Amino acid sequence: MSGEGPELGDLLGMGASIAGLVVFGFGIGWLVDFASGKFPVFALVGLLLGIIAASFYMYGQFKKFMR
Repeated sequence: MSGEGPELGDLLGMGASIAGLVVFGFGIGWLVDFASGKFPVFALVGLLLGIIAASFYMYGQFKKFMR
C-alpha cells in the first residue's frame, strides 16, 4: 500500500504546518493591532490570510498524491 497516499507522518506534519500558518497569521495581525490599537481588524485579516496560506499549502501537498 505504500506510495498510494500520504503516510501518517506526512499527515501529522501537514496538520502541524497548517496550524502553524493559521496561528502565525493571527499572531502577526494581533501584533499589528496591538501597535495600532484597532483590535480586532488586523487580527481577523491575519487569521484570514493564515487560512488562505494553509489552504494553498494543503492543496500543494495533496497534489503530490493525486493522479
